[in-house]
Amino acid sequence: MGLVSALAAVVIAPTALPPLKAIPREFRAAWVATVANIDWPSKPGLPVETQREEMVAILNKAQELNLNALVWQVRPACDALYDSKFEPWSEYLTGAQGKAPEPYWDPLAYLVQEAHKRGIEVHCWFNPYRAKHPTAKSPLAKTHIGVTNPNVVKSYGKYLWMDPGEPMVQKRSIDVMLDVTKRYDVDGIHMDDYFYPYPEKDSAGSKIPFPDDPSWRNYQAGGGRMTRDDWRRENVDGFIKRLYDGIKKEKRWVKFGISPFGIYRPGIPETIKAGVDQYGELYADCLKWYEKGWVDYFTPQLYWPISQTAQAYPTLLKWWAANNASNRNLWPGNYTSQVGEKWKAQEIVDQIDMTREMVGSGGNVHFSMKSLMVNAGGLSDMLKSGPYATPAFVPASPWLASSKPAVPEFDAKNGTELVWRSSASQFAVCALVNGSWTPWQPCSQKAWRAPEGAESVAVVAFDRANQESPALVVKM
Repeated sequence: MGLVSALAAVVIAPTALPPLKAIPREFRAAWVATVANIDWPSKPGLPVETQREEMVAILNKAQELNLNALVWQVRPACDALYDSKFEPWSEYLTGAQGKAPEPYWDPLAYLVQEAHKRGIEVHCWFNPYRAKHPTAKSPLAKTHIGVTNPNVVKSYGKYLWMDPGEPMVQKRSIDVMLDVTKRYDVDGIHMDDYFYPYPEKDSAGSKIPFPDDPSWRNYQAGGGRMTRDDWRRENVDGFIKRLYDGIKKEKRWVKFGISPFGIYRPGIPETIKAGVDQYGELYADCLKWYEKGWVDYFTPQLYWPISQTAQAYPTLLKWWAANNASNRNLWPGNYTSQVGEKWKAQEIVDQIDMTREMVGSGGNVHFSMKSLMVNAGGLSDMLKSGPYATPAFVPASPWLASSKPAVPEFDAKNGTELVWRSSASQFAVCALVNGSWTPWQPCSQKAWRAPEGAESVAVVAFDRANQESPALVVKM
């Protein structure tokens, strides 16, 4: 259930204190899209200092709104908004693909550092197969896979796509994501709804086949006997499974999440209609990945209003919650950018409330951060005064750890400052003031100063799987 919480176990407590408040649990996140400069940076080729300032502004707004995670796009189209070992710098960052920032900086390293200071998780968002977006203006860099291996890159519609049926394509994308997992202190690896591309149509309205004849013939020549559709799905299935296993081998605690199209198939459940069949046209059997536990969290894009019967938000949310066979985290995606355009802000608030009421769901991801930055339709104000008025902590993923964190240890300084000796990744702190406990606050620093008038303080430590320790309660 959303905003899941449980009373913290207390290991040291002065007598006659009121019970601690529950620690609220809810995933509160937003996508930060870099493709076409949707969210960040606002324009390609900005001065480095301006890029930093814009990044910090996003982080500060996320902290102000009590978000606890950002899903930040780092690979829009076989390029990189970080210092990649495999792929060229993105033109959305520097203005020309392959051009490094001047003066040099690594946006992802800076993002992780600054986000963690604010108690915000960083989930790196990758597009696994897109090789060029139509908004890209500069030529492909010499290190881009479209130049180094043009035989595996296909023109389809206005895009370039890597062929998911080519083994080297699968290896390349997995290597890219595992490189980030290894070299950066990220909290999650994330993919959205682009697998095989959405179908393109010709001038007569007929669907254009994806041009993967060479890889299909190679499969057949090797003795493969699946149908072409099943073979395509197997290509994606195998990719997802190998990526998940690779992440866990590198860093078990790094969460892997997928955000597929919100409708599994048209007619499932029976009242639902859709113009695309992701199983039959994107070759994405996302229900299989979800049921088998090849993800740590699942974020179906439920981009329709509550009242739209053919794609009703509550109907779809209930169906996904009911099919969570591996008991993974279910954090649906919301079309927040519709607010101020077609929707009123209350629609998103109502969707958050509905998510909280649904057993098996524990948070929301907003597309995209831009709408929250500009307070579209007054939504940011409504979130800050309503469902996000006080902080919440990312729900636990207990399968990502073998044990729970120990009780935090600390040294007292000047009677009001606590300096942690624990190696936990994050702490939750609250204080007893005038006989009442303050709301739990995140603390990612190694020290915390109690508020004036604090009679006692309580501290809980979190591990990288977001599991909590018993609370330590100390009289000041």
